[in-house]
Amino acid sequence: MLHYITYHHKISTEWVTFVHGAGGSSSIWYKQIREFKKHFNVLLLDLRGHGNSKPSLKNVFDEKYTFDVITNDIVEVIDHEKIEKSHFVGISLGTILIRNLAENHPERVESMVMGGAIMKLNLRSQILMKLGIIFKTVIPYLWLYKFFAIIIMPNKNHRESRLLFVREAKKLYQKEFIRWFKLTSEINPLLRFFRSADIKIPTLYVMGEEDYLFLPSIRKIVKLHQNSQLIVVEDCGHVVNVEQPNFFNEKVVAYLTKQS
Repeated sequence: MLHYITYHHKISTEWVTFVHGAGGSSSIWYKQIREFKKHFNVLLLDLRGHGNSKPSLKNVFDEKYTFDVITNDIVEVIDHEKIEKSHFVGISLGTILIRNLAENHPERVESMVMGGAIMKLNLRSQILMKLGIIFKTVIPYLWLYKFFAIIIMPNKNHRESRLLFVREAKKLYQKEFIRWFKLTSEINPLLRFFRSADIKIPTLYVMGEEDYLFLPSIRKIVKLHQNSQLIVVEDCGHVVNVEQPNFFNEKVVAYLTKQS
């Protein structure tokens, strides 16, 4: 089972589950914990191969990495904790896992908060993925990761996010990184389906105005999908919860309280 931590609230029965992105870990939510546990029960988890969720011997030889398999890891944790329904807060690739979980288990999802959401790969990001696939066995994965971090988070004010993600990525094994990379390179059909299918679960997108790769597609989705809202964070890049934590916490807590 994945490594996870829970914080129990004295009164509230509402749960908020945080899902990080590829190469990160539950530590990227360190600026959220204090505020969110004042209002909700909180579940923080490390995705397989990340943080303290070290790959088991069985997983080392298991080549089958799919979005459904990774999503089922999350469901296993909420089942173990007997959490019938939760709000889910994700960042970057974590938003895809949350959306997939909502597709497969809609009854388990109270609402979704999608920070730095990835719902479409534009031409630039698709070219980057293809280059990564070509060079992934030749170039040390950390170089690739740093390269992607600079492309996705290019500005001076994104530096903290870049450093945090690169630091967490250093803890990944090369083989694990390649598996996750292959997973993300097969993402397009899934994202196409997510964009076309309106799941009607309350969804808040929190996007940095400088998230040039991913914000344009989210603006279009919000116009098409019911129960979807968008908050654009000024002077902010891809990792909104790290770059503008106070704004993120205030808006997300207010939104979740309204959904409860």
